[in-house]
Amino acid sequence: MAQTPYLTSPVKSTGMPKGIPYIIGNEAAERFSFYGMRAVLFVFLTTYLMQPDGRLDTFTDQEAKRWVHLFLASAYFFPVIGALISDSIWGKYRTIITLSLVYCAGHACLAFMGVMGDTKGWLFGGLILIAVGSGGIKPCVSAHVGDQFGKSNGHLLSKVFGWFYFSINLGAFLSGMLTPFLLEATAGEGMGAKLYPSVQWLVGEKEPNEVLFGAHYAFGLPGILMALATWVFWMGRNKFVHIQACGVKEYFRETFSTEGKKAIGRICVVFAFIIVFWSLFDQIGTTWLIQAKSLNRMIPEGVPLIGGQELLPAQISAVFNPLFILLLIPVFNYGIYPLIDRVFPLSSLRKIGIGLFTMSAAFSMVAVVQMSVDAGNTPHMGWQILACALLTSAEVMVSITGLEFAYTQAPRQMKSFILSLFLLTVSLGNFFTSTVTWALTNETGHSILSMTQELWFWAGLIFVAAAIYVPVAKWYQPKEYLQEESENGETEQS
Repeated sequence: MAQTPYLTSPVKSTGMPKGIPYIIGNEAAERFSFYGMRAVLFVFLTTYLMQPDGRLDTFTDQEAKRWVHLFLASAYFFPVIGALISDSIWGKYRTIITLSLVYCAGHACLAFMGVMGDTKGWLFGGLILIAVGSGGIKPCVSAHVGDQFGKSNGHLLSKVFGWFYFSINLGAFLSGMLTPFLLEATAGEGMGAKLYPSVQWLVGEKEPNEVLFGAHYAFGLPGILMALATWVFWMGRNKFVHIQACGVKEYFRETFSTEGKKAIGRICVVFAFIIVFWSLFDQIGTTWLIQAKSLNRMIPEGVPLIGGQELLPAQISAVFNPLFILLLIPVFNYGIYPLIDRVFPLSSLRKIGIGLFTMSAAFSMVAVVQMSVDAGNTPHMGWQILACALLTSAEVMVSITGLEFAYTQAPRQMKSFILSLFLLTVSLGNFFTSTVTWALTNETGHSILSMTQELWFWAGLIFVAAAIYVPVAKWYQPKEYLQEESENGETEQS
């Protein structure tokens, strides 16, 4: 076999693999890039899309929704393609680095919108490239994390996947605050007015009602962060374990072998319950947002710096979900999980089960809040924030654990493919929510159920799913497939 200068198997060690910091840094910057662009896309399409001659060429709300959802659907379709290329042809490292360059090219297209040519041409070209790049690398990066571990340090996987998820939400939290500001802040109001004197040398003279930075900065910053993510990943190339692709014939032979089909069948049984989880989770941006409009959203006066301010309905989940993730991951890893483990062994399957019941509790809480709203009251948003803390706890137990579970239960040459199936649970969960919503809609376009009844329906649905999951989890026989390790890490296999 041809020689390679890289490690092709994990080094026997009980410590943390040397390549992990580069992967975590890469993921934080890449997620800032993706969520930052996503945060401003809809507003840009409906308000700021402009041709080079200064003519506004915006979409209607409905058109913009269609294009945004088509883009997101594509981004969650391409993980299957990326996984196939990674596991059968290029290997994870080459797939990630190549598609990251495609990703960067997509951001470059968005940054050039309105400079020359047709703005919509740059827009759709950029979105296609970002969907291919971001979707294609999703399962590969997750699997690449697990490839760094052998049996000697496999016990660290849970904590590392936790920090991996932490980096995702850190990027999402920071970009969600910053890129909308870059797109819409004006020179004469709020933070824009305070910042204007310091950046006047960069943005030039601005009228009070003029946007301070604008679309080029709002889309350019995520592009810079994606370039940084690619550079950080490249810097770690000599630290990573590079698991080689098995070849197309071997890939399909193993995937559709008796063992491969059994592994897919076993894992998909658990994935079916995670689909139900996602069908509830993503309603924080729809059903919960609608409820938030009826809540008292004033921040108490005693809160430093921001007391007395009113949050927008969409800001409750956008701010508190990633914030709770950042706070709760270490709390679970170093506090709650060890405490529960003293009472009974806390396996991945048990974590997922507890998370499903916790999600039911979160929706039950917002259902009670909605009952108060229906009675003519105006509950404080603190109740929904508390429910968001429960929902985020469920996310920690189901989503992060599911990521680790998918990796460890996938045969060695199927890691990226199985992780791509895990990502598809997000898409299927949203499709299920959409189907149920359509079924509950009457001829006038309204729900045949009240908001309270809908929330109780979803809380009851996942409670039933969790109850069914309990015997399924007892039946499931885990079979872990971690990478084989060597004393020093082999470098001669390709």
